[in-house]
Amino acid sequence: MTERAAKRVFLAALCSVCQALQGGMLFPTESPSREVKDASGLWSFRADLSPERSRGFEQQWYRKPLAETGPVIDMPVPSSFNDITQDAKIRDFIGWVWYEKDVWVPARWIQDRGTRIVLRVGSAHYYSVLWVNGVKVAEHVGGHLPFEADISGVLRQTSGSACRITIAVNNTLTLETLPPGTIQYMNDRSRYPAGYFVQNTNFDFFNYAGIHRSVLVYTTPKAHIDDITVETTFSDNIGLVSFNVSVLGSSKPAVKVTLSAQDGRCVASADGSRGVLKVTDVNLWWPYLMHENPAYLYSMEVSATAEDGQTDVYTLAVGIRTVKVTSTQFLINNKPFYFHGVNKHEDADIRGKGFDWPLVVKDFNLMKWMGVNSFRPSHYPYAEEILQMADRHGIVIIDECPGVGIRDIRSFGNVSLAHHLTVMEELVRRDKNHPSVVMWSVANEPASEMPPAGFYFKELVSHTKSLDSSRPVTYITASNYARDLGAPYVDVICVNSYLSWYHDPGHTELISLQLNTQFDDWYGKYQKPIIQSEYGADAVPGLHSDPPMMFTEEYQTTVLQNYHNVFDQKRKEFVIGELIWNFADFMTTQTITRVVGNKKGIFTRQRQPKSGAFLLRERYWRIANETGVLPTWARYPCLLNSPFHIKSEQKVLKSWH
Repeated sequence: MTERAAKRVFLAALCSVCQALQGGMLFPTESPSREVKDASGLWSFRADLSPERSRGFEQQWYRKPLAETGPVIDMPVPSSFNDITQDAKIRDFIGWVWYEKDVWVPARWIQDRGTRIVLRVGSAHYYSVLWVNGVKVAEHVGGHLPFEADISGVLRQTSGSACRITIAVNNTLTLETLPPGTIQYMNDRSRYPAGYFVQNTNFDFFNYAGIHRSVLVYTTPKAHIDDITVETTFSDNIGLVSFNVSVLGSSKPAVKVTLSAQDGRCVASADGSRGVLKVTDVNLWWPYLMHENPAYLYSMEVSATAEDGQTDVYTLAVGIRTVKVTSTQFLINNKPFYFHGVNKHEDADIRGKGFDWPLVVKDFNLMKWMGVNSFRPSHYPYAEEILQMADRHGIVIIDECPGVGIRDIRSFGNVSLAHHLTVMEELVRRDKNHPSVVMWSVANEPASEMPPAGFYFKELVSHTKSLDSSRPVTYITASNYARDLGAPYVDVICVNSYLSWYHDPGHTELISLQLNTQFDDWYGKYQKPIIQSEYGADAVPGLHSDPPMMFTEEYQTTVLQNYHNVFDQKRKEFVIGELIWNFADFMTTQTITRVVGNKKGIFTRQRQPKSGAFLLRERYWRIANETGVLPTWARYPCLLNSPFHIKSEQKVLKSWH
């Protein structure tokens, strides 16, 4: 295929992408005009164990209750299905699994023809098909972003208020999925039975699958607010909030936008679907530890009244802040911001990647205890509730798509690129209004030295910027600085390196030289600010050695200390952040290099601290205190009445008096 023909294929695919993503994806919330019903809980579950994994479609399991098709088991939603049973076949299953639940819909929803009924799946990994009462209503490709369907017509065509929801989910990864993978059939009949296959991937975390986030049924009026886009800036003490409201179902809606402060006062209002709100004596959204009043959120109420008098109301949290990148700095509200944070995984015992409020709140408490001001949701979009928490607590987010493990040259083709663009559109559409999100990451450790990578990442970064011009765009690289073909197009260089671990294992004395060389090489070529986006070492909790040896807690802290010494030199120049890998231990596939998962966490998988957590806590609070913007009472990790207050913190406090 010629380059011109290849571009035609790409453009045709891109056109289909644009057509597919018409419409918004506002997070379902209740209001005077909207109701939300949570369908989470116990669902019926059945894995399709047929050799081709196709029996469910051949026998049309969606046409009748799932229990009538064969044996089913209870499955909690949200959760991954892998660790729920005692069956290794379920834990390692690849292919189609089937979920079903009966939900009763209020009769008034069905009887009122002016009510629109929507079924929304927060996330199902990876490819999903959705039926209601045996009628197909949606398909979705991708495992970490929401999808929904208007099911009003289906429910009104069937008798009663019963709503049988059937979801078939396939976790198979191919060269054209994100993340990519391959299915390998083992054809040696002396070693493998007929039809035996394995799923190969190029990423280091377990391929958890299932319905990972809530399934919701919600209502809107027929004429409804479909999407809201907000961008903010400020000048002196005046905040400016630009808004664009999309309304469907009405040709001439009357739109009113009202912005209220936290005390309920109206600070600005406007009529019309587009406009700018001016806020006097603005309270800016500041990151945690950067200001004495961080994470200030206004409440923006949008109302849209149709010609028949029906009104839809939606409320959105708005943080007023700016983001800018120079050749040496990352600026939030025109002030230098230094990322001192963590990388994470949506991962925990039993629930896998399933959303769990106690775990989310615990993680945020641990991050704030440690002095973390930022994290990267590696290597896929996290639940919207997590971003809402980050908005409220002032934790800065580098929002990453699931473009991890793009290591095969066949994954740089036009089909892969078109899908990647779709995923970025879905991600930006979902997360564009979160003040905590300050940068988009389009990939993690791709093979960016391969010849197709230049065109691929040029198009990907350019398209992402066309979707949102207010935020910088990056991807995380582990390639050689001189041969990285995508680096010229990003705004911030994010580099992963594991010196004295994957490179020169055991030789921590080399970290200083090699890390200084790494930073100087990257900055010398690109003249862009740099984040050390991953670094670290495995530590088996409770394993000790002096002198330090690999896999001990002492070795992990030694690696960290050597990195920190260089960070402290380079953050005076052009290094703008450091993100430890990883916040907590997490599950991986079974290999000879992993002992029940990856142990690079500074917390165990059960969220208990290793020695490295205390080292980072001391460091992050010291960096925060150096900024000089914190009031006296905040110049130590927690308030005096906090259970985390310890003697070392008293010493820090005294040093500031």
